[in-house]
Amino acid sequence: MKITRCTWCEKHPIYIDYHDQEWGVLVNDDNTLFEFLILEGAQAGLSWLTILKKRNNYKKAFYNFEPNEVANFSEKQVEYLLKNPGLIRNK
Repeated sequence: MKITRCTWCEKHPIYIDYHDQEWGVLVNDDNTLFEFLILEGAQAGLSWLTILKKRNNYKKAFYNFEPNEVANFSEKQVEYLLKNPGLIRNK
């Protein structure tokens, strides 16, 4: 069966996978909603592809997007995020 895709996703395999597996899919899971909150915040002014390429780095840094874990980050953990080269940071 051929999948009909939007033209915006046809140029990169990460985009294609995102389009086919996630885009437009209803999300009710708190961790997934928190993930998109984090990723969308990081995306401001950048392409979504840039964020998708760094998604695994964010997943590790934010404890698999577990809101309760992140809410209890220590100052040391926050400092690590600010210096983490795998995350997008303002220079």
